[in-house]
Amino acid sequence: MAELEGFEFGKSDFVLLDEVTMEQFLENLKLRFEKGRIYTFIGEVVVSVNPYRQMDVYGKDAIDAYRGRELYENPPHLYAVADAAYKAMKRRAKDTCIVISGESGAGKTEASKYIMQYIAAITNPSQRAEVESVKNVLLKSNCVLEAFGNAKTNRNDNSSRFGKYMDINFNFNGDPTGGHINNYLLEKVGIIASSSDDRSCHRAVMGALKVIGFSEEEVSSVYKILSTILHLGNLHFETDGESVQVVGGDSVRHISELTDTEPESVNKALLYRTVATGGGEVIEKGHSEQEASYGRDAFAKALYERLFAWIVGRINSVIEVKNYNPALHGKNTVIGVLDIYGFEIFDNNSFEQFCINYCNEKLQQLFIELILRQEQEEYHREGITWQHIDYFNNQIIVDLVEQPHKGIISILDEACLTAGKVTDTVCLDSMNHKLGQHPHYTSRKLNPTDKSMEFHRHFRIRHYAGDVTYSVEGFLDKNKDPLFQDFKRLMYNSSDPVLKEMWPDGQLSITEVTKRPLTAATLFKNSIIALVDKLACKEPYYVRCIKPNEVKSPMLFDDARCRHQVAYLGLLENVRVRRAGFAYRQPYERFLQRYKMTCEYTWPNHLMSSDREAVEAIVVQHGFEGDVAYGHTKLFVRTPRSLFTLEQERAALIPILVLFLQKVWRGALARMRCRQMRAIYKVMGCYKRYKVKAHFWEVERRFASVRNMTDYGKSVEWPTPPAALMQFHKITQHLHRRWRARQIVKNIPPSDMAEVRAKVAALGALSGERLDWGFNRAWERDYLANARDCPLTSSNFVRITKELKNKDQYSQVLFSGFVRMLNWFNNTKDRALLITDKHIYRLEPKKHFKVQKRIPIETVTSLSVSSGTDQMVVLHTVSQEDVLVYLQSGQLGPKQDRVGELVGTLCDHFTRRAGYMLDRSPITGHLYIYIYIYIYMCVCVCVCIHTYTLLKKIKGTLQ
Repeated sequence: MAELEGFEFGKSDFVLLDEVTMEQFLENLKLRFEKGRIYTFIGEVVVSVNPYRQMDVYGKDAIDAYRGRELYENPPHLYAVADAAYKAMKRRAKDTCIVISGESGAGKTEASKYIMQYIAAITNPSQRAEVESVKNVLLKSNCVLEAFGNAKTNRNDNSSRFGKYMDINFNFNGDPTGGHINNYLLEKVGIIASSSDDRSCHRAVMGALKVIGFSEEEVSSVYKILSTILHLGNLHFETDGESVQVVGGDSVRHISELTDTEPESVNKALLYRTVATGGGEVIEKGHSEQEASYGRDAFAKALYERLFAWIVGRINSVIEVKNYNPALHGKNTVIGVLDIYGFEIFDNNSFEQFCINYCNEKLQQLFIELILRQEQEEYHREGITWQHIDYFNNQIIVDLVEQPHKGIISILDEACLTAGKVTDTVCLDSMNHKLGQHPHYTSRKLNPTDKSMEFHRHFRIRHYAGDVTYSVEGFLDKNKDPLFQDFKRLMYNSSDPVLKEMWPDGQLSITEVTKRPLTAATLFKNSIIALVDKLACKEPYYVRCIKPNEVKSPMLFDDARCRHQVAYLGLLENVRVRRAGFAYRQPYERFLQRYKMTCEYTWPNHLMSSDREAVEAIVVQHGFEGDVAYGHTKLFVRTPRSLFTLEQERAALIPILVLFLQKVWRGALARMRCRQMRAIYKVMGCYKRYKVKAHFWEVERRFASVRNMTDYGKSVEWPTPPAALMQFHKITQHLHRRWRARQIVKNIPPSDMAEVRAKVAALGALSGERLDWGFNRAWERDYLANARDCPLTSSNFVRITKELKNKDQYSQVLFSGFVRMLNWFNNTKDRALLITDKHIYRLEPKKHFKVQKRIPIETVTSLSVSSGTDQMVVLHTVSQEDVLVYLQSGQLGPKQDRVGELVGTLCDHFTRRAGYMLDRSPITGHLYIYIYIYIYMCVCVCVCIHTYTLLKKIKGTLQ
């Protein structure tokens, strides 16, 4: 750490001092204070000096620098001890606590706020809303508690007049889930510290109350109670003859309105006291002017005390862990933060200073127990050679205050319980009598020559932090409950629900006999003992705060003032124990678990007879034999440098190990995924095969008897095929249609086949183009030779066609009929059209069917018809001598559509002449392949069914 900061800033750890003397300690502390280094280590203890100025060491960069780092890796800081406590809590699931101590004005409250801010900053990386809400309430609670619990003293403008211990609960992820606040000894009289930013402070408090969850009604009740306390301070009393009266009635009326009570009840509670006699009779006793003033003051103090306790309880109700179940939510760990009043020595020290200083004695005794005595006892228990270091054990002072029947608190309680008029002076005499021989107690009566004390007024206790003289005046009144029961009943009967909630003891009637309540000193003693027990069961971390001067100067370092604080905080003894001891100790099992990867003989698991031998192997491999000691159960490391070297090597190996573990785990995941994929594909394959077979079975079932159906299966609905058989399904449907067509076609006479082929050709050419193309009638084709259609000219046409056949050698007539010719000049002429397999003839009917034009049929390239019902046909030729005709009907049918017949006949002729027979087409070739596949799969299915049936029979035979 010295290397990190530089030697010009002094020693960052007091353990590194050349000599452990008060002079060197103060010299190093002063040098670091003047250089702006306000934090210094004593091992794991942080010594903090109040800088009295804003320091730029608490930002996000600083938080990132200390997050997850070891104490010795960075310069001393509050964040270092906060992170150490958090890591111990999270890694080892141990409850920890951070104890912040020091005198008033040393900076304890600020230190606690920075620690809380650090813990809030490093938790909840996933930004969960419920965790953020808990963090906000924990942080905002500081603002509210300071506003109501701090006051001005002659040493500190913003002194905490109450002690605060906060438990922060964490889940197994290390995220805060709630907390609980305990407060100790709120002083009921305080002076507000005036500042230039009161407006901003007020806005901050109001915002914090809203974040915590205070309702508008509750905030209004808080303001009313504060106003009531102010009005009580303005009340005065005067004696009017034999009775006492309140001066001015406005204050009583205001108090009544603010507390939602009746003015008569308020006036009565201020001026009278209702008591019950032994016989059960209730009487009212009027106050004297002094008694009325005493009751007024006690009422105002009690109002403020109960208000503060209610605010703390209200905050706890918001932040406490709710519905916690260890079986479901895992182990709940805790970090405690203690910010409690520091040791106080004023010119006039009263009951409050006595309680505060007793609390500091208990905390110092805990520090001695945990840091000094237990550490030396651990060396002895582990068998480590050790030279004992003497230190002051302040248990004797603690016993002086709290010992039963003999301690000061017991004497005060006895005086409060004694019947009759017992004064503070009588109580002082009792203490002188019982404690006169105690080495840490004295008074003017016991030491008449000491004129710094007064007779019948002062006593002195020699505390670990110095001698403190206390004034006994008011001790008894402050120790017992000074509030009359009338005020408690008055507040319980208020219409304000918040105020009523604060005074549950007001429900007791006047005649009810109740157990005498515990005194203030006993209640405080019990709470401090419970606090110490709570801290003792946690792993402690300490922040020791030092006040450098009394004038709040950022430059002045008061040697005498700091010397006194270093002495009573026991810092030199702490340095001596640390210096003579070992900076780090850990059970062999835990040390091995953390550093076993740095040694080849211990990774991943050692084969030695014990963990100690394995730890020795690690130490020998790194050459640290001279810097360690071996206890019975623990390894002790003297200097942080050895541990730092181990941490460096471990940090370098962690990424390698992580990559190795990732590789192994990823391989395992890949193999798992591979097995899953194989299983998936196997299931998918079986399922697909089943679907294919099921489809075949269903097709076979539905089409088993189609041969015997009249429509050959046209009406049978095809089952939906699986995706793998979609193409095969289409081919199968096509095959079925062709088979069905074949079944129908084979029943047609051969003489009708030419007409069928022509109609099929026309269907392919005109389907969807013309609505009616004559498919539902018989096609004669050679209409000019038909006597029924052309009775007058048929014989003459037959004669002419025979001559043309002999001349042109054609084989057959494809089509003939009367047509009307159209030319470019829009002239029409009646002609006859004859189409043979060789030529297309245009004939003149009136001239005995004289041939007007002969066109070779092979010159025809295409044919055009309209999509309407007209009979217009265009024959396109190679020579572009298109023939445009309009077909005319004969005697067989006046409205016959003969366009389809002409188109079908020509298409069929050209198709057959081109040689594209059906069985030689490419489509037909593919069909043969699909038919073969279908037959093969059907055979496979039959074989599988037959095999399954055979196996079933064999199984039945075996059974």
